[in-house]
Amino acid sequence: MLDLWSRARTIRGMKRFLRILVAALVAQGSTAHAADTESTKLDTVAQRALPCLPCHGKEGRAGPDGYYPRIAGKPAEYLFNQLVNFRDGRRFFPMMNYLAERQQDAYLRELAEYFASQQLPFDSVSASEIPAATLARGLELVKEGDRSADVPACSACHGTKLLGALPSVPGLLGVSRSYLDAQLAAWKNGLRHAKPPDCMATIAKRMAPADIEAVTGWLVTQLVPDGAGPEPSVPTPQPMQCGSIP
Repeated sequence: MLDLWSRARTIRGMKRFLRILVAALVAQGSTAHAADTESTKLDTVAQRALPCLPCHGKEGRAGPDGYYPRIAGKPAEYLFNQLVNFRDGRRFFPMMNYLAERQQDAYLRELAEYFASQQLPFDSVSASEIPAATLARGLELVKEGDRSADVPACSACHGTKLLGALPSVPGLLGVSRSYLDAQLAAWKNGLRHAKPPDCMATIAKRMAPADIEAVTGWLVTQLVPDGAGPEPSVPTPQPMQCGSIP
């Protein structure tokens, strides 16, 4: 009961914080453009996206702490699916649940398409002291999978370049290790869900913790070339059915 009470207080406090944040951002945008309001439309998708930036970074490049993911340049359908998942309770994070809970599909899709259109360079890969054996195992899982554990290769869905595929598969490169670890752990432990059949939940539950560590360790050591983006279509045939892939 105490845990539930603490959680409720946390959510209420987060909601108050978000109301203040949104009001401040809107006021800031209005003040900055007060001199030319006749020639500038204030109610633009860029302005409505401002509350996303304190966590997801300038232009959606990713938060400075490495936990909040990059959303710039991700496939629009993927971003839309995640916003709907937060709204409909398949994913849980108080700030995102609160921001999405009363929004209609059309509004969420507009935000998704806005961030998908932001084509920005990726940050350079930071030096990492990952053991060679871990990197070798990560490469094997990413490119070939593990038949003995019935785990398909990451590249089978996320593309040969691992930068995702249109319309709805996200890229795996240029994402922090802490975020990748957290999401795989959430799927493995039943804390994150997607449209059924939830292929990522199935895959994560088949992976040993050491294999999750190997995959995320290898992924974060890979450079992302400038101008690179998702492939035009999902590779076929798919190793398993995924509800989030049309």
